[in-house]
Amino acid sequence: MFNNWQDCKHILCIRPDNMGDLLMTGPALRALKTSFGAKITVLTSSMAAGIARFMPEIDEVITCDLPWVKTESPVDVSIFEQTVALLKQKQFDAAVIFTVYSQNPLPTVILAYLAGIPRRLAYCRENPYLLLTEWVPDKEPYSIIKHQVRRDLDLVGSVGASTEDESLNLKIATDAKERVISKLQQKSINTDKPWLILHPGVSEVKRQYPKKNWVDTGHSLVNELGYQLLITGSTGEKQLTEDLQKAIGKGSYAMGGLFTLEEFIALIEMAVAVVSVNTGTVHIAAASGTPCVVLYAQTNPQHTPWKAPNCVLPFSVPQNLQSNNEVIRFVHEQLYKEFVPIPDSEQVLKAVKTLLQTNLAYR
Repeated sequence: MFNNWQDCKHILCIRPDNMGDLLMTGPALRALKTSFGAKITVLTSSMAAGIARFMPEIDEVITCDLPWVKTESPVDVSIFEQTVALLKQKQFDAAVIFTVYSQNPLPTVILAYLAGIPRRLAYCRENPYLLLTEWVPDKEPYSIIKHQVRRDLDLVGSVGASTEDESLNLKIATDAKERVISKLQQKSINTDKPWLILHPGVSEVKRQYPKKNWVDTGHSLVNELGYQLLITGSTGEKQLTEDLQKAIGKGSYAMGGLFTLEEFIALIEMAVAVVSVNTGTVHIAAASGTPCVVLYAQTNPQHTPWKAPNCVLPFSVPQNLQSNNEVIRFVHEQLYKEFVPIPDSEQVLKAVKTLLQTNLAYR
């Protein structure tokens, strides 16, 4: 087993999941980069590749959708030979495979093994034998559950990588906020007045917050706080944002599909607060230091906002939508036995008020 990574100057970090997952890996990537003076190349999914451009710890990105991670479309089997060939060509000194506790790392590890990468680090429950050179037995979630950021930091810490700065970090162009202001003004939004963001879109049905609740929450926030309410979403969520805006009415604005990812980051940085479900938006808010109220479907306790002002309002996932993954089911049986109803608009309003007052975030 290798135990000296000081000579590792080109490290492959594999995180083939969603945008928020990759963003939470940022502090661990920083630890590798600064501890070993290494170039960091990330292999990630097409869903997460966009955010990688704004993570200063990342030097190069390889995009690859893998069939053992949720993807939008079927994966061509030729991708395996192509990816292994590319990884061989890059001549990495080491590979780190990052996972949530419910994932088996070994299918991903095999890519690094076949590419001949000499050092391979990951958490794993079963004995990986020769597939890993540095094996960290995975005790989660049976003995302990850590935040995902801490889990990743502890993984790289096992080979001597550390950082004093454990915050999430995003870096955008200096003109990004100017572009946002221009687009907002074109929508007749007063950019001299503060705004609050509602982000209703989800990647999984089980995380959905009902439309009626979004409408009630929007009414409460506009009427009680007087902020402009920007309802954000991707191009595919444009209709959703428009439907909610029509139902909420005066003081709200549909922003679906209006911003690039970089502009969306800038918009969040300039917002008074964000109200969202537990998706990548929450972690962008944490990286921006923007207060966030999270409508948190009880799927994974690791993924709350990291080192940022926040209020988490949990609710139970309907039984018919709960995961068949036995590890996730174990956590559900241990932590989420009692039914938690979906938070209503009064709870969200109270959370926003408390969060803003506590963090002196009025602007």
